[in-house]
Amino acid sequence: MSDSAAFLTALRLSDSMLPVGTYTASYGIEQYLNEGRIETADELGTLIEGYLRRIIGPVDTVALGHAYQSAAEDSVDGILAADERFGAATLPAEFRESSQKAGGKLLELLEDTGEHPFSAVTVDGIIDSYRTAKEAGQTNGYYPVVLGLVCQQAGMDRLEAAIICSYSTVTGLLGAAQRLGRFGHTDIQTQLSALSPVIEEVCNRYHDATLESMYSFAPLADVMGMNHEQAERRLFMS
Repeated sequence: MSDSAAFLTALRLSDSMLPVGTYTASYGIEQYLNEGRIETADELGTLIEGYLRRIIGPVDTVALGHAYQSAAEDSVDGILAADERFGAATLPAEFRESSQKAGGKLLELLEDTGEHPFSAVTVDGIIDSYRTAKEAGQTNGYYPVVLGLVCQQAGMDRLEAAIICSYSTVTGLLGAAQRLGRFGHTDIQTQLSALSPVIEEVCNRYHDATLESMYSFAPLADVMGMNHEQAERRLFMS
């Protein structure tokens, strides 16, 4: 695939318009706001930086990178291993369910279009084998894993795939906070600018890390996710 086609694919995969349902998830941000733990835009940015360093980097990016490499080696077992480790490292049930639904929607999008969006890569081969395993209940199909597989098949490199995942996750978290009516466009864009170097840093650090190095240490985020499951007022599914 040409560089321009790969670039267009990257834009589409990182766009909030991609119909995979990630806009329905706040991954605990809603609960932080409901409990009054975030008051300012700077506090929001600091919180999301923590997500990047302690969850998105060492969990999502590691899972994506391993799935990417496994796809390059035509190893379905390697992709399934990334799914399994991601699920084990993600404690709140709502976080796992949100990621699983988004991953499933991305696979459905590939099936509905008959090929990878904006690419000439068909869904035969490793993607079809992975989908078959998911339909057979052998794996959960978490979003970073599916995204890593899709990006590899679309001709992007491993670091680019990691940046797509991290950037879209960060914009999703910021967008959730904005839709909850607490912050304006300028606040959100200011925080996105401040977080961009952190996105680059964590992607460079974790995109080629081994699956065994995956870890998550964000206990308060886990608690917020679990509290959200019992919240009486919820706009987001996580």
